[in-house]
Amino acid sequence: MPVRLRVLLAGISITMGLWAVLPELSNASLEDSKDEINKTMRRKERAIERQKGQERRLSGQIERYDNRIGSLQTRISGLQSREDTLQTDLDVKLGELAAIQEDLKSQRARLVRLRARLAKGRRILSDRLVELYKADDPDVMTVILNANGFADLLERSEFIGRVGRQDRKIIVRVTSDKKETTATTKRLGRLEDRKKAVAAVIAARRNEVASVREDVTAQRDNFADARSQRENLLGGVRAERASNQDDVAALARESEKITARLAGSAGQTAGPVRAGGGGLIWPVNGPITSPFCETRAWEACHPGIDIGVGSGTPIRAAASGKVIIAGPNGGYGNYTCIQHAGPLSTCYAHQSAIQVSVGQSVSQGQVIGLVGCTGLCFGDHLHFETRINGSVLNPMNYLG
Repeated sequence: MPVRLRVLLAGISITMGLWAVLPELSNASLEDSKDEINKTMRRKERAIERQKGQERRLSGQIERYDNRIGSLQTRISGLQSREDTLQTDLDVKLGELAAIQEDLKSQRARLVRLRARLAKGRRILSDRLVELYKADDPDVMTVILNANGFADLLERSEFIGRVGRQDRKIIVRVTSDKKETTATTKRLGRLEDRKKAVAAVIAARRNEVASVREDVTAQRDNFADARSQRENLLGGVRAERASNQDDVAALARESEKITARLAGSAGQTAGPVRAGGGGLIWPVNGPITSPFCETRAWEACHPGIDIGVGSGTPIRAAASGKVIIAGPNGGYGNYTCIQHAGPLSTCYAHQSAIQVSVGQSVSQGQVIGLVGCTGLCFGDHLHFETRINGSVLNPMNYLG
């Protein structure tokens, strides 16, 4: 309970205490206190209505954020599917890159071998050319003239042929290795270009996935933060409204007490006794505003009659007996039941104040409480019931 309300109720309690000592000043003091309470109640009731409006607006905003978050979640699911597809493509490209890298590795090794062969061939060819340059290479005629017989001539001819074939073989091999080396170098260049292209595709896909993730994450976080803020505000407003409602209830109870005291101090009487036809007297004098067993939205049969009288009107016991119930009772509000002779009992609901206690004996016509509107009611009145062994029956059987 807020400090101001505690102070106000404390002041009212002091005023009511003084009322018992200074009766001549009590009515004015109580009226002032009641006016202050009513003003505070109206102020808090207006605050409650404003808070209810705030709750509706915040609840609407939260609902809209929920809808946007739901839509975003649908988008996230779609993006997740797209990301899975991109990952599959990325895995394929990575496989291609691995294969290209293996091919490059093999081609580089082959190029090393070709270059070694080419270098070796060039050395052999160079050595051979030096040898031919240094040697006094015999021409065919010289070989024939210097031959010692036909067999020697054949051997010399074979020598000249071998020399020629060896030289040609070396030249052809060097030329072939050079061409293959050139071709392999070009192939490696193409493979390098392809490697770069595949790497670029992979990088692009990765960047796309990262961009999508960042965008979705940022939107989700923004919506979640906004929704959290609204929920915190809503919680605060609800707590404040609940506090105000508790304050209003406390103020209403104090107002009822003051009303009851004012009614008693003003010498308000129950009026003349109005006898019924069944041995009971009317608890109050007034018109019946709701008959017995009337059908209502919340009950199929209204279990008593409602008698329309003003707040603070004294309530008489319909017959003598013993009080068996006296206190708050759900929708009945302040509720009193009196057990009479035999199985009959009478009950009185919605009182602003109860002036008897359980176990107390009362006489017929004795004031047992004051009319009010506590519990489930929509205006000051007395709800009056008659019961036989606890079961309700029409009070007009005893009052008519």
